[in-house]
Amino acid sequence: MSSTVVSMKGVAVERSGNTILSEVDWRVKNDQRWVVLGPNGAGKTTLLQLAAAQITPSAGTVTLLDEDVTNETDAAELRPHIGFASSALSRRLPYGESVLDIILTAAYGITARWKEEYEDIDERRAHRVLAEWNVDHLAERRFGELSDGEQKRVQIARSVMADPELLLLDEPAASLDLGAREELVRLLGGYAASPSSPAIVMVTHHVEEIPAGFTHAVLLVGGKIAASGRIDETLSSSNLSSAFGVDVVVESSGGRFTARAK
Repeated sequence: MSSTVVSMKGVAVERSGNTILSEVDWRVKNDQRWVVLGPNGAGKTTLLQLAAAQITPSAGTVTLLDEDVTNETDAAELRPHIGFASSALSRRLPYGESVLDIILTAAYGITARWKEEYEDIDERRAHRVLAEWNVDHLAERRFGELSDGEQKRVQIARSVMADPELLLLDEPAASLDLGAREELVRLLGGYAASPSSPAIVMVTHHVEEIPAGFTHAVLLVGGKIAASGRIDETLSSSNLSSAFGVDVVVESSGGRFTARAK
């Protein structure tokens, strides 16, 4: 039986008098893999920040892993159970730190080595996670020396180091070339296919970046949910045309999607 790991009811987020999200009702179960799409400024990253317990709503309720996160103290206790990879987090990681240490520090929820000590089991898990994302050969390299694609994979490896119950990915394939994108999408598809993997929510701008095996999609337009549900039903030509304001044809093959203007 699946359980709900994210529940939002009547959620709104306002900043400086501007409404970023409103009337959001959304649920994610632990065996689901969601993709979030929508135009620039639709509120996608804000939705992910709510799911990461990084911000609290201006109205409505957000329940994560059975805990109401309206209270900031409760939210802080939940964050170690939520894996989160984003370009904003990448900028906080020390470029002079080794890749292995970048992974290890996730166990303590910090971004750089200090006085903490790690056991052999921590290092073995770190190497295993790096190997799963094809970056174990980079363990002794400095994070700042890696290519963009390698950094993206290290970020995701870091986000799963603590064995989270929810994995959130904010545009993991952004800025990658075709080869690096396809390698990352392949790895994410394999990870998503494993029944032992946690619930996954990924924000992207492009349907081509959605890995095979993702099960659900939500379309945000103007801070509101325009469509939500099973991925094949939600990512229709009509829904995407309406969301992005351009007539597009959406096609799928082998679990992957493409979109082009008519």
